[in-house]
Amino acid sequence: MSNTTELHETPKNTSLVPILIIAGLFFIFGFVTWINGALIPFMKTINELTDAQSYLVASASYISFVVMALPASYIIEKVGYKKGMSFGLALMGIGALVFIPAAEARTYTLFLTGIFIQGLGMTLLQTASNPYITILGPMESAAKRIAIMGIANKIAGALGSLIFGAILLSGIDEIKEKLTTVSLDEKTTLLNEMADSVVMPYIIMAVVLFILAILITKAPLPHVEADETDEETVEGSVVVKKTSIFQFPHLWLGVLALFLYVGVEVIAGDTIISYGLSLGMPGEEAKSFTLMTLFAMVGTYLLGVILIPKYVSQVLALKVSAILGIVFAICVLYTTGFTSVLFVAALGISNALVWPAIWPLALNGMGKFTKTASALLIMAISGGAIIPPLYGALVDSKKIELIAQGVEQATATATAATSGYWILIPCYAFILFFAVYGHKVGLKKA
Repeated sequence: MSNTTELHETPKNTSLVPILIIAGLFFIFGFVTWINGALIPFMKTINELTDAQSYLVASASYISFVVMALPASYIIEKVGYKKGMSFGLALMGIGALVFIPAAEARTYTLFLTGIFIQGLGMTLLQTASNPYITILGPMESAAKRIAIMGIANKIAGALGSLIFGAILLSGIDEIKEKLTTVSLDEKTTLLNEMADSVVMPYIIMAVVLFILAILITKAPLPHVEADETDEETVEGSVVVKKTSIFQFPHLWLGVLALFLYVGVEVIAGDTIISYGLSLGMPGEEAKSFTLMTLFAMVGTYLLGVILIPKYVSQVLALKVSAILGIVFAICVLYTTGFTSVLFVAALGISNALVWPAIWPLALNGMGKFTKTASALLIMAISGGAIIPPLYGALVDSKKIELIAQGVEQATATATAATSGYWILIPCYAFILFFAVYGHKVGLKKA
């Protein structure tokens, strides 16, 4: 019996519409996810946070994937992919509404609650849409389809970053300067006014999400499923039937690789604005830095669509991506100023094809375990909750150390922000291991 994942085929002439619909969903959670780059410095200012505390914005969003992934798999098993997507959109809308009382109270924990609820909705949406697009066609071209999803995701992220950067960060330099000179009452008023600027954007977001939740139930999405037969491998001369998710070591290595990947992707996208500010660049300039990361990703996605699988295999794309990640991370550490910022943005090139390549490699041979395996891969998105705060903690620790040594505040801030990017290197190294060897562990040789 083959140990590759089979599917109930969808005719090629009916695949375009569902691909476009799923691309629309990737657009939505790309928009919501990538506004974190603007939210982090915004929250840091209005709630007077440390670097490590401010990156809890990313944590609140991504930790929800651990909480919700397996329940989401159960929900999808019961109601199907389409209704699962609808429920996810509605839950994201509820999370957006929480921003209204959070802004009124200017309470960081309430903001984090809204972000967490949105994350729960995105988990349900991603648990449905990622395996759906993976098994919608041949597995060897899955990375191409997911790359198309990535283009939609990152274009939305660019728009979200641009729009929310303009709304939340315009004038932030002047406000931060005023906060150091005004009275306590005036300071409170300024911060309250700044917090209120999120209310209308999130009301609009909630309305759009609720409308889409209704519309997706009417969308023409065909029913596709991975083959439900038992999987078998040959160990020596004995045929062994797979009966547990724990019998697929390549999957677990893929989960860890994806965990680390999401962490480095979030660092590349969500820290670049704060990094520019820490180097002394004005907010009006730094607010657009996330766009550079996103444009780098979109350009690389387009290459993936053209090259995979005809000219470049999914495995080779993953190897090259991991190597570039290590190279760019080293360049960030050993350059200064805007050049260093450009290398952070260049991480978008190394990140773009990692997600599209890991999914089909990790789901290879999963058969009837595909839904559970997909839930585990979705849980790996929690890397975005763990690794960015570790970066923030490294920055805070280094800054304290340098200031204690008598280094001037601005220099200490810039040096510490740069040194935190050391965390990227071991992450990309493991992704390279998965690309070279890990994706083959436990699978029957052809």
